[in-house]
Amino acid sequence: MNLQQLRPVRETVRCGFNLTEVARRLHTSQPGISRQIRELETELGVPIFARAGKRLLGLTEPGRKVLPLVERMLENAVNLKRCGDEFALQGHGTLTISTTHTQARYLLPRVVRDFRQAHDGVVLHIHQGAPQHVAQMLRSGDADIGIATDILTSYEDLVTLPCYRWSYCAVVPHGHALADGQPLTLERLAAFPLISYDAAYTGRTHIDEAFRQQGLVPNFIILAMNADVIKTYVELDMGVGIVASMAMEGRSAGDLVAVDASHLFEGNVTHIAVRRSAFLRAYEFDFITQFAPQLTRDVIEQAMHSAEPAA
Repeated sequence: MNLQQLRPVRETVRCGFNLTEVARRLHTSQPGISRQIRELETELGVPIFARAGKRLLGLTEPGRKVLPLVERMLENAVNLKRCGDEFALQGHGTLTISTTHTQARYLLPRVVRDFRQAHDGVVLHIHQGAPQHVAQMLRSGDADIGIATDILTSYEDLVTLPCYRWSYCAVVPHGHALADGQPLTLERLAAFPLISYDAAYTGRTHIDEAFRQQGLVPNFIILAMNADVIKTYVELDMGVGIVASMAMEGRSAGDLVAVDASHLFEGNVTHIAVRRSAFLRAYEFDFITQFAPQLTRDVIEQAMHSAEPAA
């Protein structure tokens, strides 16, 4: 039994039992994938996958028992290499962060700058996507650290720690009726075309719920995946934007105007997460602490060793 036999099993499940896609992801041939799976099944003495001819239909009952063990063995192999690198490479390596556009654009630059000054031997890879994509990358091992709002707490195989709370603001051009200094209400907002986040962003549910509770039907005309796109259309005077307040920090008075909406919508919590079974290198602990100073190494390790996921 070897890792070359285990990886095709894991990837076959991740790829929905499509061996063509498995072969592409593992940079090998489909017959090679089939052979490795068959060899492992022969060695174990049980079928891992149910079949119809050459097509895989799903996991067998033994396969459902085998899969978590396969995943654990592959994770331990990665941890073993990371542990060796921790001592052999002396602070050199890579760190892959999966996060949303808002975090990458408005909060991470300062953290990345300070981290690079302390760890100039570490190459950072920053991937942006919807919260679901952040969770997927982290859980699959394609990312070391995930940063997103709310959704990461849904997975028991992740250690998830709260970092900070954030709220929304309305964004309008200078001189807009909503920038008159009067209190912002949902009724006033609902009178204008609205531009905000796509429903794929978990924090967006708080916006919809607030309008629903007031019996209002907002007129969302554009839904986008990040705050910069939303602000672009607001600048064209196409509607009123609703974005995370952090996306408007530092804007000049002559540009767009931010109108506080924290009293209208439930606040959101940004979390940082790692795989529960991962071996964290020293510089990963440092990155987390620089992003959220309250998350010291002791706090992180305690959460990782806890029987229940931290929320």
